[in-house]
Amino acid sequence: MVYGATGFTGELIVAEAVRRGMTPIVAGRSEDKVKALAARHGLEWRAFVVDDPAALASGLRGVGLVLHCAGPFFRTYQQVLAGCLAAGAHYLDITGEIAVFEGCARRDADARAAGIVVLPGVGFDVVPSDCLAASLKAALPTATSLELAFGGGAGLSRGTARTMVAGLGMGGAIRQGGKIRTVPLAHAVLTVPYRDKPRLSVSIPWGDVSTSYHSTGIGDIVVYRAAPPGQVRGMKVMRWLGPLLGSSLVQRWLTARIDAGAAGPDESRRGRSPMQLWGRVRDGATSVEGTLVTPEGYDLTALAAVECVRRLLSGGVKPGYRTPSLAFGREFVATIPGCDLRIGPRRP
Repeated sequence: MVYGATGFTGELIVAEAVRRGMTPIVAGRSEDKVKALAARHGLEWRAFVVDDPAALASGLRGVGLVLHCAGPFFRTYQQVLAGCLAAGAHYLDITGEIAVFEGCARRDADARAAGIVVLPGVGFDVVPSDCLAASLKAALPTATSLELAFGGGAGLSRGTARTMVAGLGMGGAIRQGGKIRTVPLAHAVLTVPYRDKPRLSVSIPWGDVSTSYHSTGIGDIVVYRAAPPGQVRGMKVMRWLGPLLGSSLVQRWLTARIDAGAAGPDESRRGRSPMQLWGRVRDGATSVEGTLVTPEGYDLTALAAVECVRRLLSGGVKPGYRTPSLAFGREFVATIPGCDLRIGPRRP
């Protein structure tokens, strides 16, 4: 089942699944939208809300795997995950939210008891960066610090923008000494040597602050996103506006502006907007860097999510909480069309 199938990313995932010969159940809150999407692809559909335990249980009846695509995930994942645990259905999602990854990790024992795999982050968040991190750790097993960065893309979908708005008042996050630590927005700035060109990049609370620790055991992690100087300055100003940005009035106003815009970048724009990723591990004396080029983020999400579903349904992944690289190996991203991963030599 794809829940949240009528969202921008959900529709891309459903289309990719159908292209590959799969017949997912499409589901979501709006009966009219779900029925229309199902009719377009000749699929079964179900409409229900996840906040109603009875409706959720009924909606998941007979389902063996749920790919959850209805964000912001910090508001919905607990309900869907609880439903999957009760139904004995594998749980996957496309989140990039640290709180969701950490919450899923805390359900590891429950997942093992239920015999299911809990695998959040099966899209651009965080398949490529997680595999890059795991590959760097394999190249330098003694690594104690990890930096990851990404840039490129064609813009944001409404769902991604809503999630970002919901987190505006929360500040930044890094991992230090194995613990996640809240830091100011734009806590660190770095000129990153991406494969195509160097770009100014700023630290952000990206999902790998959580997942890369589970995948590599590295205790110090910072994640960066490419940003022009003006945007970096704006982020620093926003440090002082946290309470205001988190207020219900401002949140409603920003969300209304998002909803008035386009659903997401069109196919033509996505096709000419690859993603650039970079990473570096260090152990105090030695460092190793790596780069990764992938399709545009939403296209990569559809490709990666469907492949994760296919592999998981094929068996071989032990029950419990997993990151993409722990589930399918650090080379997983290199098997996705359009992805090119390169790990450099050790440097003093």
